[in-house]
Amino acid sequence: MTKTFYSALIKCVLFFCLISLAFGTAAIAKVLPAACFTDNMVLQQKTNAAIWGKETPGKSFTMSTSWNKKIYKVTTTANGDWKIKVATPAYGGPYTITFNDGEISTLNNVLIGEVWVCSGQSNMEMPLTGFYGDVLNLQQELCDAANYPEIRMLKIDNKTSFSPQTDVPVKWGWNICNPQTVRDFSAVAYFFAKNLYQQYHIPIGIINSTWGGTVAEAWTSGSALKTMPDFAPFVKAAEAGMTQQKLDAKYQEDLRGWLNAINKIDPAYRDGALQWAMPGFDDSGWKKMTVPTYWEQAGVPDYDGTIWFRKKVNIPANWVGKDLKLDIGGIDDYDDSFFNGTEIGHTELFIFKRSYTIPANLVKAGDNTIAIRVFDNGGLGGINKGPMILSVSGDTSSKIDVSGEWVYQKANELKELPQAPIQSNSPNRPMLIYNAMINPILPFTIKGVIWYQGESNADRAKQYRQLFPLMINDWRQKWGEGNFPFYFVQIANYAATDQPPAADWPALRDAQLSTLSTPNTGMAVIIDIGDKNRIHPQNKQEVGRRLALIARAKTYGENIPYSGPIYQSQKITGDKIELTFAHANGGLVAKGDTLKGFAIAGADKKFYWANAVIVGDKVIVSSPDVSAPVAVRYAWANNPACNLYNGAGLPASPFRTDDWEGIRLTMQGQ
Repeated sequence: MTKTFYSALIKCVLFFCLISLAFGTAAIAKVLPAACFTDNMVLQQKTNAAIWGKETPGKSFTMSTSWNKKIYKVTTTANGDWKIKVATPAYGGPYTITFNDGEISTLNNVLIGEVWVCSGQSNMEMPLTGFYGDVLNLQQELCDAANYPEIRMLKIDNKTSFSPQTDVPVKWGWNICNPQTVRDFSAVAYFFAKNLYQQYHIPIGIINSTWGGTVAEAWTSGSALKTMPDFAPFVKAAEAGMTQQKLDAKYQEDLRGWLNAINKIDPAYRDGALQWAMPGFDDSGWKKMTVPTYWEQAGVPDYDGTIWFRKKVNIPANWVGKDLKLDIGGIDDYDDSFFNGTEIGHTELFIFKRSYTIPANLVKAGDNTIAIRVFDNGGLGGINKGPMILSVSGDTSSKIDVSGEWVYQKANELKELPQAPIQSNSPNRPMLIYNAMINPILPFTIKGVIWYQGESNADRAKQYRQLFPLMINDWRQKWGEGNFPFYFVQIANYAATDQPPAADWPALRDAQLSTLSTPNTGMAVIIDIGDKNRIHPQNKQEVGRRLALIARAKTYGENIPYSGPIYQSQKITGDKIELTFAHANGGLVAKGDTLKGFAIAGADKKFYWANAVIVGDKVIVSSPDVSAPVAVRYAWANNPACNLYNGAGLPASPFRTDDWEGIRLTMQGQ
């Protein structure tokens, strides 16, 4: 090839490099608003709303807003960040926001209205199409959604981080409410927005930052959590350079320590070994259960904790000397599994199928023993899903179905067990969700927050009394919007009806009730619309409506009832206790012939079901079994039978007049 050819080739390469560089620079230079600013968005009305994003470091550009035809000059920082506050008018639109850095880009169909953040765990996350069940009247609701194009919806992606992030994790941007977009959006948030829109006809923007099964400490900042000794060590470790690899190793160490601690209190543990796992153990006195099933549906109701299951399996001689596999479709919640007395595996989450390898040296011809210790930490529990197959590893044609009849024995109730360590890949670690899903949207100007969470903290209700108000005040301080409205849902009735003091959920509800002492909060009571068989009740319409009632009264100034009766005080008169209530709008009402759900106790702390009658604006409680009463509890159960309302049809919150802690109270006279 000639020298001329090489010269021409070099010129062509240089030309295309320059072209690529020019286009690359243009791409970098383009104004990039944060991902929460897209077409169809809503900005908070009558305020100075923040808008921010990225551009070339040190570059200036202009931004114009069509509602006031104002042009703002913006200059980026040395890191390429920019932020500006724009004055917003009273509600209206659609408007545009235009950026010009030599290249013009525009955000279209922008509305000005009311912006609310919805957050919490799965009952706030649950879409209209539901989790194992749609909302009530789904098809009608989807058709109706076409009538509300001025409701706009933004979903924050589920992410965690060890350090506070600024990039907003949003995949799709703002959506206009319609039958297609609303079906996968938070049902509670939608019905809240729908109620507000029906009342005021103002555009409503909902920012949905939710994650099912999560705990409140994961949604709280590290700086706030350092004030609580339970969480400070993790936060400090993260600040000192905690990594996922280190966390994984620490989790395995903590997990083994947890299992060892349980072994020592397990009745199976004798002479330094778990005897109930051993092949020679005499289990002839144990009861029988056909699995897979939930044990609540097989003769063990209202039990959370550990149960051992055992089964003898006859192994053919030609399997000896080969590795085996034990596969089980599902166990709720955790398990620790053994073969002939040796642990073969353990799993700490109910959603995973089990697949454990049994080493060849454990396998013998004839009878072999499979033992499984099942841990249930709430709700339904057991070896609940098949298939249940024992097979030769790598040879699925050689298999034995081990479902069917097993024997079982209770071991430890949940209250006796130490708390399990949090999984290293779980979002349920202090501050990690806050860092990734709340911190990035803190600059967004909002009206307030609605929150539905608590089920995942129900085993630590006393701690929640401090944690939940801490989180609320933390968000307010970090957002810098003052004491903005923070309205939350008290967790619903769920699971089998039980004795008032035997469950965790009543104490968690009481912790939520106590949070009303935090300024500018409100609580939607839904103790009457839960479902004993569904942890995700389908009637999300009423949840959204009750939250909207609070907002209409406390935020928008309507003179309407917004809360059911809230316990205020008690007066002891002889063998009776007289209770007074706030929010008895329209008078106190018993839905049904007589009041239900009241229990009364004397100084011995033994509760009896009580007679309760409404006298004017008070409830008088008594029992022939308690001559000198000192305390009353109402609706103190996971799924209580209770029927106290006010004249507005809103239910009373569960409550207690005592402050007794750490005592397993037992209902008498049943």
